[in-house]
Order: sequence, then C-alpha cells, then structure tokens
Amino acid sequence: MNISKLKLVILIMVYSSASSAQDANPGTANLFDQNELKLIASDFSFTEGCSPDKQGNVFFTDQPNDKIWKYGTDGKLSVFMEKSGRSNGTYFDAKGNLVTCADQDGELWAIKPDGKVDVILKDYQGKQFNGPNDLWINSNGDIYFTDPYYKRDYWTRTGKDMSSNDVYYLPKGAKQPIRVVNDLNTPNGIVGTPDGKYLYVADIGAGKTYRYSIEADGKLGGKHLLMSYGSDGMTLDEKGNIYLTTGKGVLILNAKGEMIAQIKVPHEPSNICFSGKDKDVLFITARKAIYTLPMKVKGVE
Repeated sequence: MNISKLKLVILIMVYSSASSAQDANPGTANLFDQNELKLIASDFSFTEGCSPDKQGNVFFTDQPNDKIWKYGTDGKLSVFMEKSGRSNGTYFDAKGNLVTCADQDGELWAIKPDGKVDVILKDYQGKQFNGPNDLWINSNGDIYFTDPYYKRDYWTRTGKDMSSNDVYYLPKGAKQPIRVVNDLNTPNGIVGTPDGKYLYVADIGAGKTYRYSIEADGKLGGKHLLMSYGSDGMTLDEKGNIYLTTGKGVLILNAKGEMIAQIKVPHEPSNICFSGKDKDVLFITARKAIYTLPMKVKGVE
C-alpha cells in the first residue's frame, strides 16, 4: 500500500472512530447546560408522576409514603395530599383536576384543587386492573393509560385479574375503557403529541418505545418501533423531541428516534416534565430525589 492510500485509510478510521464516540456520547444539542442541573431535595422514598399545572407548579408523587407533593414556582415544597391511593402517574385535565393512577386498588382518581377525590374508573368489565401506572389526556379530555403488573408490598390482594399488561383508552365521560394495545411486555411511560395525532408508549420490559397513530375513534393504529429504549415517564418539547427516563439518565431523541442529547443525573430518573411559568425548566423525579434543569426549549404538555 502506498503512502497516499495509507493516509486515506487512517483518515477514514479516525473519522469513523470520532463518529462512533459522538454517537455513544451524545452532547447537549444546544438544549441545556449540564452544569445547571440542580438538586432540590433528596429525602423521599420513590418520587414519580410529575405534572405541571397551568401556572407551572409541579405536583409529584412519593408512592411508598402515599403522598403527593407540590413544588411551586416560588421554589417551595409542600405536601398537597396525604393518603393518595398510592398514586403513581399523574396528569392535569382541562378543569385543573389532577388525574392520578391510584394503584392501591387499581383505580383512576380525579383530585380537585381543594383535595376532593372523584374515582373516575374502578375496573375493567368487573376485573381489577393490574395497577394503572402512567397516563396522558388529550385536548378532548380522553384518557390513555398503561396498566403493567408490579406487585406492591402494600397490596392485600394475592393474585391478579388481568392476564396481560395492556394500554387502555377512556373516552371523556365513559364509564368503561377500551383496550387498545395488548401485545406489549410491560407498557409504562406514555405521552401524546399536542395535535392528538400520535401516542408514544414505552415498553420498559422489552426496552422499546413505539409510536401509534390515534385514529378518529380514539383507537390506535400504525404501530411503529421508534427506538430501542424503554422508559419510565416521558415528555415532549416544542420541537417534537422525546425525553426518556432510563438507567443512563434522561435520553433526548428527535421525532425520528435518533438520540441527540443525554442529561446525566446522579440518581436514576423515573419521570420528567417541563415546569415553571414559561414551561422552560425541566423537572426530574429520580428515586429519592428531585432535580431541575433550565432549558433552551419549552415543553408542550
């Protein structure tokens, strides 16, 4: 091999190595400054289910302690509710009610601002749910939620009624949901696009996240494997990027499923949302801790 060809081979090898390193270690994609990640508190048992209200305050759950907390835009922490039905995932509806996955008895609750609880869903055709885990509400008020089985030490039941871990659709005002996905391992995180066209569902047990088309009747079609990463909680930003909570931190992928950035978090993240008056502060629940991170992009939930 002559010298010119040798130089060309070396140049290609160096370029390929650099490209691989960049893929393995994604940067910030000009979305945030890693150094601005801030620990807010770290004395919880297991934080989950964070959702912002219209003012940008965040409500999140500490499931083992059966509490829902509020982190205000003023930076203050306070307990919003004791005895929360062991709520896990949460989402605010258009009326300002905090809808929660109360998995103590496999229910969906709507908690009013004054703390009054309405049980909006108790069972599926007389059978108890595995344990509603995460939910998303579209602009019409329809609810989509995941129902994986994670045996809890506080349950009094010894078995399960459901034979599979599925995704359900509850039309606004309906008394019973419709099963819309029944072929996943362990569906967990779920979030939809603001225009109501697509729904993302993370199969955390299989390490995959799928995109579905939301049909006119609310059912799902066009199942598409978007990325080979599972996730606990998820959120979206105004650019259509998808934020996953994983053992590798918060992974940010574009709408094509390509990883563009990674947020390193000392505690493994479990859920995520955009908060603050301008929806430009990322709020991260991470097991015993909660974190915030200023962003250069806004959330859309």
